[in-house]
Amino acid sequence: MIEYIKGEVVELTPTYAVIDCHGIGYNLNISLNTYTAVQGNKTVQLYVYESIREDSYTLFGFASRDERTIFLLLIGVSGIGGQSARMVLSAFTPQEFCNVVSAGDERQLRSVKGIGPKAAQRIIVDLKDALAKLVMSGDNTSSNASFSIPATNAKNVEEASSALVMLGFSPAPVRKTVLSIVKQEPEATVEQIIKQALKML
Repeated sequence: MIEYIKGEVVELTPTYAVIDCHGIGYNLNISLNTYTAVQGNKTVQLYVYESIREDSYTLFGFASRDERTIFLLLIGVSGIGGQSARMVLSAFTPQEFCNVVSAGDERQLRSVKGIGPKAAQRIIVDLKDALAKLVMSGDNTSSNASFSIPATNAKNVEEASSALVMLGFSPAPVRKTVLSIVKQEPEATVEQIIKQALKML
């Protein structure tokens, strides 16, 4: 089992990272929170979850143990797979997710793509007690402003749009939504654009 991978960032997008570790390139699926946390760093350490199936071997990377813990709890809920869990962790930081579940806020959970009313209810019922006992270490740096990218420009629009399409949204509504967000908030970062779009699409 791989606990973490530490190495040089070869490629980084809002949905995946390629890390060079001793000459081997590891492609890890990541959330928006992890993307924000590691952005700008030449060398990173990502905690790993290995998803092994008969027809696939997928790595998920996390900037913090907290985020991985939440991910593992989410995929333990019936009907929630790795991609849905990653979508949830792109919409909320670990602490925000704990607050949403603690408050029983189904509406917030339903705003995430792939999470319907029944799934939102299951997440709250299954995880409320577990999360109440969980103590967040606070090592998730996703809200650290030093990792924010410059003011929105054409590159940011393209990067946000590309990430949303990779997450399963149709290109046309993605483009329309992203441009609408940028029009209202010209200074929005890629992370902010995607987070808002996830709640609008």
